[in-house]
Amino acid sequence: MRIATTIFLTDHSVPAVRLARELEERGFDGLYLPEHTHIPVARGTPAPMGGPLPPEYGRTLDPFVGLSAAAAVTHRLRLGTGVALVAQHDPIVLAKQVASLDFLSGGRFTLGVGFGWNVEEAADHGVDWPRRRELVRERMALMRALWAPEPTAYKGASCRVEASHAWPKPVSGGRPRILCGGAGGPVLFAHIAEYADGWMPIGGGGLAESVPRLRRVWEDAGRDPEALQVVPYAVRPNAGKLAYYRDQGMDEVVLQLPSAGTADVLRTLDDYARHL
Repeated sequence: MRIATTIFLTDHSVPAVRLARELEERGFDGLYLPEHTHIPVARGTPAPMGGPLPPEYGRTLDPFVGLSAAAAVTHRLRLGTGVALVAQHDPIVLAKQVASLDFLSGGRFTLGVGFGWNVEEAADHGVDWPRRRELVRERMALMRALWAPEPTAYKGASCRVEASHAWPKPVSGGRPRILCGGAGGPVLFAHIAEYADGWMPIGGGGLAESVPRLRRVWEDAGRDPEALQVVPYAVRPNAGKLAYYRDQGMDEVVLQLPSAGTADVLRTLDDYARHL
C-alpha cells in the first residue's frame, strides 16, 4: 500500500521544495495539497471540523504553484490536489494548468476534485451554490474535451469550448488520474462513476458500508470492477488503522501532516516513516 501525505502549505509552514525533497528521500509516495483562494471574514458557513477555522485555511498556497515547485526537485514523488475546487475555476485555464503540470512532472499528477464547503468563498467566484455539483460535472466534461487527442467541442449549460488545438496533453492519454473527494452518497458516487478513477474519503471512516455502495454504482455504469480506487485521505495514522486499509484492499492512503514549520513537520515525517 502506497503512503502519501497532505499538508496545508502556507507562508508560515515548511517550504514546498524542502518538504518535497524530504518526502522523496524518506520513501513516501506522494504529496497532495488542498485549495482555498481566500476565506471571507464575514462567514456564516461553519468550519467542516467544527469550532474556529484554523488560520492555515486563509494562508494556503495555490496548490498548482506549490506542486510545480515540488515537481521540479523530485523524480518519483507523485503530486496531487486534495482537493481542487473546480467550480471556482475557469475550466479552459484549469485544463491547461492540469495538463501542463502532468506533462512537466512526467505523468505524476493526480487531479483531486472537490465541490467545496465554504459558501462565501464560492460566492465570490460567482458560483451558484445549489448548482455547484452540476457546474463541476460540466467543467470536467469541458476539460476532457480539451485533453482529447483530436480537437473536440463541448457545450454545456454553464460552459462551452469550440473544437480547439490544446497542448500539452496529459501524459497517460485522455486525462490524468482523477479522484473525487467528499462525503459518500448517491450524487458523489454518480460523479465518480461518470468521470473519475476513484474516491478520496476524508478520514477513511465507514468504508465497510460505503465502498460496496460505490462499487454497485461503478459497476452499473459499466466501469471495470478492478479499476476502482479508494484512497483514504487526511488520515491520522496508527498501525491498526493502516492494517485495516490494507485488509480492505486499499492501494494508497494519504496521511495528514501538521501545517507547521520545518522542524515540526520533519519530526512528524520521521514518526510516519515507521509505517512505510
